[in-house]
Amino acid sequence: MNKVKSKSRLSAFWKILGPGLVTGASDDDPSGIATYSQAGAAFGLSTLWTALITFPLMASIQEMSARIGLVTSHGLAGTLKANYSRTVLYLMLLFSFPAIVMNIGADIAGMGAVGNLLFPSIHAIFFSIGFTLLLLVLIILLPYRKIAAVLKYLCIVLLVYFVVPFLYKQNLLAILKATFIPEIHFNKEYISMLVAILGTTISPYLFFWQATMEVEDKKLRKILVVNKRLISDMKKDVDFGMLFSNITMFFIILTTGSVLFNGGIHSINTVEQAAQALRPLAGNFAYLLFASGIIGTGLLTIPVLSGSLSYIVTETFGWKNGLDKKYHQAKIFYAIIAFSLLLGLSLNYIGISPIKALIYSAILYGITAPVLIAIILHIANNKKIMGVYTNGKASNVFGYMALVLMTAAAVVLLVMQFV
Repeated sequence: MNKVKSKSRLSAFWKILGPGLVTGASDDDPSGIATYSQAGAAFGLSTLWTALITFPLMASIQEMSARIGLVTSHGLAGTLKANYSRTVLYLMLLFSFPAIVMNIGADIAGMGAVGNLLFPSIHAIFFSIGFTLLLLVLIILLPYRKIAAVLKYLCIVLLVYFVVPFLYKQNLLAILKATFIPEIHFNKEYISMLVAILGTTISPYLFFWQATMEVEDKKLRKILVVNKRLISDMKKDVDFGMLFSNITMFFIILTTGSVLFNGGIHSINTVEQAAQALRPLAGNFAYLLFASGIIGTGLLTIPVLSGSLSYIVTETFGWKNGLDKKYHQAKIFYAIIAFSLLLGLSLNYIGISPIKALIYSAILYGITAPVLIAIILHIANNKKIMGVYTNGKASNVFGYMALVLMTAAAVVLLVMQFV
């Protein structure tokens, strides 16, 4: 009986999971994996504690974005358009478009390079083109119900990073110490890495995606009235998704911090370098798991990136949108997705390397994140927009902490570009 009850509880919990889980998992994209790998390789376990800090901040902002979507039945761009100055919206679009496209480009390049590692006889460019076309076809042809299901099950790919660290002998005491006792080095390299980790985990495109996916999910489930049960289920989904994301980040830093750092490899610039460096130190199985995970996360994240961008643009200009619509019902929406994928693919062949694309997108995300967080906090506390579903004390505490930290990160990021 207990087994039956446990299975039914797990089944019920799995049904609750949706937009929050997908959003959280998509945060650990190939670009994010590259950042976490750099952190581990360069500084060992000394950045593990950041996972404890980013989780509540990330969860609070994503929960607010989700609640805005549920209550208003509009994405974040649509809510901004209805309640705030168009200038703010256009500035968000101006910064978001190149940032997201460069992020897509870096992810496609990372997937292609890893595909070439696994199958050296096939050039990386063919993998990049193949993955781009595959994603384009699936996004256009599959209805939202199937896209949502595919993305949800693709999240399971991230479980490979829970296994990889334990294929190598670990020092449990050192891990616990690095997790719960923050170690901070006051030098440019370490502070830059902290800023990069913050920017990678709390990215503006996730705010837009979260809100619009709650609207799509609400339509799919034919929910007309928002109630406390719906808000409670959404919070569980978001909290679990962000926890899953941060645990994955933790294990990637743990893998590279214990294997690569201890193996004398301190400089990692790309995901394929991280995967390749693991091979002689942790064995073929660890290498294969790490590499395959990169491709899986790319397949999960790129639809989220391109979809977020298309929702932002179409909501800004009032064009028809929605992954629940067929191509002929929302041609501009799908055309923007296709354009962003193809433009991202082309970046690597017009002189913008994946590393440069990551740097540029980080700068643009860093500039827009504090502004967006401030706006989200304002909306989530506005009774005229949110009614009885405004922020509680905990949401505001963590939300304002996120605002302060991301503002500080943006200032540091900009200063470092000129120092």
